[in-house]
Amino acid sequence: MKTPSRIEPLVTDGLVDRVTRQLMSGKEAMVFVVECGDEVRCAKVYKEANKRAFRQAVDYTEGRKVKNSRQARAMAKGSRYGRQEQEAAWQSAEVDALYRLAAAGVRVPTPYNFHEGVLLMELVADENGEPAPRLNDIVMSEEDARRYHAFLVRQVVRMLCAGIVHGDLSEYNILVDADGPVIIDLPQAIDAAANNNASRMLERDVDNLAAYFGQFAPELMATDYGREIWSLYEAGRLHPDIELTGHFKRDEKLADLDEVMQVIEAARTEEAARRARMDESM
Repeated sequence: MKTPSRIEPLVTDGLVDRVTRQLMSGKEAMVFVVECGDEVRCAKVYKEANKRAFRQAVDYTEGRKVKNSRQARAMAKGSRYGRQEQEAAWQSAEVDALYRLAAAGVRVPTPYNFHEGVLLMELVADENGEPAPRLNDIVMSEEDARRYHAFLVRQVVRMLCAGIVHGDLSEYNILVDADGPVIIDLPQAIDAAANNNASRMLERDVDNLAAYFGQFAPELMATDYGREIWSLYEAGRLHPDIELTGHFKRDEKLADLDEVMQVIEAARTEEAARRARMDESM
């Protein structure tokens, strides 16, 4: 097929030899199958912001690092430069997440290069070398549902241990190759420590998994892995090999109001003393 204009710079720079065909067109990008020497890979071409259905909601972008204060001010003002920088940050978020997750042992496509707004990465393939199907396109037994669900919950744990929450995880952005599920589509990935929405997003990701696999193994819909995982993370006890129960018991113990008021009063007294010392030194 004719080389798309966005991929031409990769051909010129010798990163891609030939574009074989278009694999898919989604809400945020188009993906092409490409030849790179003896290997078949895929090239993800991000759509321009005004042509993309997925919006960069503040829930996702909160807490993301920027290069410098000039970039931050421009993005806040919404200037042309700021919009360009915001778009670049949105695209590079997936690249950064893929490298971090691959290093942490999460099953994601291997990233190879990011050039001129095009992400060159591994083509996740089935046993015949054809592009692997999405999770929602495969026929699944009750046993497979339990096995895949358990594996993906472990992947969510491993992602969180690497400081990342997917933020949009569902049966539509999970591929299944000969070795099992592979997680894809990460431009909305969330920094777990810096984003105040991280716990809610993680619980939603895990609930999506339970709802989908629960169609085949109904007992999975009664699990509560999301809140269990987040509570362990908050307590500093989460690690990739931790044993999970799938249950979470909320602490219903009432706060000791007298103790809380004592802490507040002590803080006020300490602050008053600090101010008095400052006044004396002036």
